[in-house]
Amino acid sequence: MGHATRCIPIIHELIRHNFEPVIASDGFALQLLQKEFPKLEILELPSYNISYSKNPKKLRLKLLKDTPHLLKTIKKEQKVIADFIESTPISGIISDNRFGVRHNNIPSVFVTHQLQVLSGNTTWLSTRIHQKIISKFNECWVPDYASEKNLSGILGHIEGFNAALTYLGPLSRFEKQQLEIKYELLVVLSGPEPQRTFLEEKLFHELINFKGNICFVKGVIEQEQSISQHKNMSIYNFMTSIELEKAINESEVVLSRSGYTTIMDLAKLEKKAFFIPTPGQFEQEYLSEKLESEGIAPFCNQDEFCLDLLAQLKNYSGLKFKENRLNYKKLFRLFQGE
Repeated sequence: MGHATRCIPIIHELIRHNFEPVIASDGFALQLLQKEFPKLEILELPSYNISYSKNPKKLRLKLLKDTPHLLKTIKKEQKVIADFIESTPISGIISDNRFGVRHNNIPSVFVTHQLQVLSGNTTWLSTRIHQKIISKFNECWVPDYASEKNLSGILGHIEGFNAALTYLGPLSRFEKQQLEIKYELLVVLSGPEPQRTFLEEKLFHELINFKGNICFVKGVIEQEQSISQHKNMSIYNFMTSIELEKAINESEVVLSRSGYTTIMDLAKLEKKAFFIPTPGQFEQEYLSEKLESEGIAPFCNQDEFCLDLLAQLKNYSGLKFKENRLNYKKLFRLFQGE
């Protein structure tokens, strides 16, 4: 979902610069983008169907078992794109971590903050594979600052990789607004099952005695939005971008996964946050540790969370970074030919 939401500002800018975007995705990500851009043409892609083991320690084994399916899906992606280009002339492709969404005869861009892919003692291998994929694209756009003070750390900043890299600065669909605080705590869930549900159940139990108003967004994309009230907790199955932007601006503190897109959003809105990384996701664990070590935001492991830990927030600065202005006209020249 994070890959989809961080594409929203790029899609808006493409439209503003007189391009006609075609949205290609699958599953919940496609549903979300359809809700955001109901008038745009849609191309459904084959699904990677990546899920996570109930036991985080077995994550790498499961991903290894899923590799044959992943490779087949990449080939299917390439065929879908090739067939589409035969019937629809296009000027460029922007792929956010869709490995097979490119074409040799069309300017193709890969969007990623993972120039280095953390996977424990196999980081060298996962990084090499990812860099090989990136090198097949004309350009690689990295949604982060190029400077030493940045969001992605060693993920998006690596020496010795000779790809055509462009640092975009953080990408966020949101804008900071000066709104009156309505919620003392905003909970935003995301990520793959079954860990999303595990965290939902734990937070419902642990936050029952929280003093203050809570807005709880489950992150479950369904046909219709549902809203319920339980004591001091307003519960949503999902929110649109506009609704979530307003809710974050109206919240004093945000509790969420430490997904990179979430971090970019909260940095844009200059929010205090408490992070709970998805178990077994090395990237989220690294980002949580990085932000805590820099005095920006506390975190804990999923099994360790309890209400008292939120008191740590007073000792952290929150996510406050310099504003970044991206020259989209220059960025999109790749798609305009000679």
